[in-house]
Amino acid sequence: MIENWIAALNSLLRDTGLSQKNANLLETIIVLLVIFLLSFLADKIAKKILISSLKNFVRKSRNKWDDILLSYKFFHRLAHIAPALVVYYTIDYAFDLPNLVGVIKTASVLYIILISLLVIDSFLSALHSIYMTFPISKEKPIKGYVQLVKIAMYLFGIIVMISILSGTPALKLLAGLGALAAVLLLVFKDTILGLVASIQVSANNMVKPGDWITMPSRNADGTVLEITLNTVKVQNWDKTIITFPTYSLVTEAFNNWKGMEESGGRRIKRSVNIDMRSVKFMDPPLKEKLRKIQLIKDYIAQREEEIDRFNQERKVDPSMPVNGRRMTNLGIFRKYIEAYLKQHPRVNTDLTFLIRHLQPSETGLPIEIYIFSRDQEWAKYEAVQADIFDHILASIPYFELRVFQNPTGDDFKAL
Repeated sequence: MIENWIAALNSLLRDTGLSQKNANLLETIIVLLVIFLLSFLADKIAKKILISSLKNFVRKSRNKWDDILLSYKFFHRLAHIAPALVVYYTIDYAFDLPNLVGVIKTASVLYIILISLLVIDSFLSALHSIYMTFPISKEKPIKGYVQLVKIAMYLFGIIVMISILSGTPALKLLAGLGALAAVLLLVFKDTILGLVASIQVSANNMVKPGDWITMPSRNADGTVLEITLNTVKVQNWDKTIITFPTYSLVTEAFNNWKGMEESGGRRIKRSVNIDMRSVKFMDPPLKEKLRKIQLIKDYIAQREEEIDRFNQERKVDPSMPVNGRRMTNLGIFRKYIEAYLKQHPRVNTDLTFLIRHLQPSETGLPIEIYIFSRDQEWAKYEAVQADIFDHILASIPYFELRVFQNPTGDDFKAL
């Protein structure tokens, strides 16, 4: 049908008195204009009519997936294939030159392949965004895998395009890549290591976006923003953003604080060094003074009764304090800290709760407080910790204890 139309056009041009050569040239120009017009119309129909109809459908649809596809220009890129198809299937009628027609067809095919790669890229990106709407995406990020598929897709597309340009079968090109394996391994070293690391990180649930991690070797201390095939992006608490290779998560040590956040508490682990020279047995005046402390008055009475009964049963000589059992100001102080922290509203007593001695040293006897704050937010956590130790430090003198402190200029001046 098209051949008949072109033959009629050529005959019409010859009837105007043009020579065969000029008639053929004018025929070619007219056919090219028609092809251009058809391509233009195909582009406008695809973009204006089809895309506009799809937009209206998407707006009315309750499904969000089509909105995501639209936002990534999936349909827009797909529409670019229409004019290339028109050129590919009609260019034979414009020229009687096989070599020129072959070049134009090859260019059309390459263009279609390139657009197809971009369409698939948009589709994969849209699929990833759709996946991110599901709760499982918080536990199992797949961005690294999506990037890997894209890299493989583009590599395959480039091989196909080279195959078309060179006339060499794609399988032969792939076989020839074996000679370039060493170069490819060198070029894509970080990508390969990142792929292996991404699989390990995902399979072992080591870290995911939103987790708080610390990695001293990379000066990272903050929230993970993104994990890709090649890099991990972390926003530190000072609002700086640091990136490092994904394989660092496997090859280097880091802390993931997610367990702490899920536990319902944040650890407080700090010591107060007591001057050992201030530790002593409780005498009656100190005992009477400490009975006025409501948190431990019942404990002191109970403990005193228990010790007296023990000493009487064993007929202990009370003239020497080291005989039998005695209360010490340090022991009562530890019990006071325990009672104070158990009634503190911001201390989580369901988690590890420990008040203990550490190894004495030249800087005194450390009394370690090992507890968990209910508040995990940094500022609130620090406020709770400061409030607790403010109170503990202020309470120590009432037990006739002293905090160990290296001598300062004022201490020597007082002497």
